[in-house]
Amino acid sequence: MKSLKNRGSADAAEGGGTASAPATAPDESTMTERAYRQLEELIVTLQLPPGTILSEQMLSQRLEIGRTPIREALQRLALDGLVTILPRRGILVSEINLRTQLRLLEVRRELERLMARGAAERANAVELAEFDQIATSMLDASRDSDDITFMRLDLRLNLLIAQAARNEFAARSMSLMHGLSRRFWYQHYKEVADLPLSAKLHAGVARAITQRDPVAAAGASDRLMDYIETFTRKTIDS
Repeated sequence: MKSLKNRGSADAAEGGGTASAPATAPDESTMTERAYRQLEELIVTLQLPPGTILSEQMLSQRLEIGRTPIREALQRLALDGLVTILPRRGILVSEINLRTQLRLLEVRRELERLMARGAAERANAVELAEFDQIATSMLDASRDSDDITFMRLDLRLNLLIAQAARNEFAARSMSLMHGLSRRFWYQHYKEVADLPLSAKLHAGVARAITQRDPVAAAGASDRLMDYIETFTRKTIDS
């Protein structure tokens, strides 16, 4: 699996015969977001597996990002439950726990339905077009057995639903669950999951939203959560 070390670096500017303006250094909030997204993906895709001891210095060197954005990103990841910060000892990538995942799904089901319905009611035209594009891309990724692209699209879909639903309280609650859920899925999907079916169910939610049908979006969300719960319980016997 490819390292994400250089992901997110700026592309070199193409020469145009005139002197270009000096590059503007990215502000700290942008670097923190970049550090958070890259570290979250490394953890979710098990490139940083459960039980790994991390340090700010090591992560700063690996991602080529300063230690302050790394520290702030780790604090966000701790809130997400993906890492545990041990004072004076380092940072530990959290373990994956089946019972925790099942409790999480109880809450996630209700929030997913609420947000899918809200997105169908409130999404604007630009967001509706992106929902349609994500649905198509997820189906393409499943046909290509491209798990990393599928995971990235799943994150995009989650964020877009949260944005389009226009409910900051639901969005804030959901943000604490998605990383844990995606990591659990990635750990077990090769053994018990059906990637084409998963893609179809995710696309069903996205397309119900594009049709501005709150009832259909809520139903599609419930079908997706039924599948995710069945998948989670299958891991017991895998």
